[in-house]
Amino acid sequence: MAAQVEVRAPAEQAEGTRSQLQRWLKAPGDALREHEPLLELETDKVTVEIASPASGTLLRIMIPEGTEVAPGDLLATIATASATAGDPGATLPGAVASASGATSPSSSRAGTASYHAAAPRPAASGSAAAPSPAVRRLLAERGLQAADVTGTGAGGRITVDDVLGTPAGAAPRAPEAAADLQPHSAMRRRIAAHMVESLRTAPHVTTVFEADMSAVLAHRARHRAQFEARGAPLTLTAYLLAACVPAIRAVPEANSRWHDQGLELHDAVHIGVATAIEDRGLVVPVVRDVQALDLFGIARDLGVVVARARAGELAPAEVRGGTFTISNHGVSGSLVATPIIINQPQSAILGVGKLEKRAVVVSEDGVDRIVVRPRCFVTLTIDHRVMDGHRANRFLEVLVRELASVAN
Repeated sequence: MAAQVEVRAPAEQAEGTRSQLQRWLKAPGDALREHEPLLELETDKVTVEIASPASGTLLRIMIPEGTEVAPGDLLATIATASATAGDPGATLPGAVASASGATSPSSSRAGTASYHAAAPRPAASGSAAAPSPAVRRLLAERGLQAADVTGTGAGGRITVDDVLGTPAGAAPRAPEAAADLQPHSAMRRRIAAHMVESLRTAPHVTTVFEADMSAVLAHRARHRAQFEARGAPLTLTAYLLAACVPAIRAVPEANSRWHDQGLELHDAVHIGVATAIEDRGLVVPVVRDVQALDLFGIARDLGVVVARARAGELAPAEVRGGTFTISNHGVSGSLVATPIIINQPQSAILGVGKLEKRAVVVSEDGVDRIVVRPRCFVTLTIDHRVMDGHRANRFLEVLVRELASVAN
């Protein structure tokens, strides 16, 4: 009896998200080593390599590239090294599924599926050896279909050379009004779907305050070198995370999740920090248990996850479980952004605008005078089902007070 191992999509993913199978790194019939990279999955947050769970031979690819997958979906099957070595029931390298695409109950035994041995053949639409994005683009440019081309790559996969060696067909029909159609990346599609779903789910309301950052900048100037010498880059965002803790304690609803049966209030404060990735979009790595950290601990943990985000090294666990989010859009010059879309299933998101010097009126000993202070706009966008405007105002009142009174 052939011993087979299933490869399934990870069960632990970000809340409610699906993934796209971005790329297969092996083809049916290829030899595999345990822990060797087998495929890439991409979500709106991270790209993850899935390793082979066993050594042996890749029998069958169940999901072609570019296909949406859900947690636990069956992606492929592997014949283990022991099965391919001597078991008469093992499937031969290069085997493909039966035409039905399903396992026959009458011919299946524990750990064994029904397959037919076959030589690699040209890839058909929707087959396991589906063309790569580059090949699909070249096919469209030359007016060809995948069925017009004989694939010579592994598992019958169509290569660029295969397409170039096939006479061009009819010119493709392009949208008349579009000179250049830029395909959406998987990440951009998922971000778009997540944003639309958030707006459909929650009524968004935004309140705006202005924060004086004089005390923060003075404290940072005194302590920045010391923090960096200890391995913690002291950014303005670290101060914002620290100030969110007393604000959340004053308004616990800001750190909650809406359920039809009631409001789930989180004790732990796990703050996601929206981080722009060049040419890819936004990811939101999470700094965990901010309520238990001092400023140094916040700066250290924040520096680690942001660096990993920009290097494309985030693990799925590092973008899961956030209870509140900060979007520091001011780093790219924005003064105010409203509404900032709530990162579902959270209930609120803090927006921070560009820090700049502004002329303000202050009163001292009954005398008004104009001074120049470093200030920025801060916004809180809330799920109006969860709280009302006066509670959002209370949150920002506490946040602004904390920023203005940073101790030496």
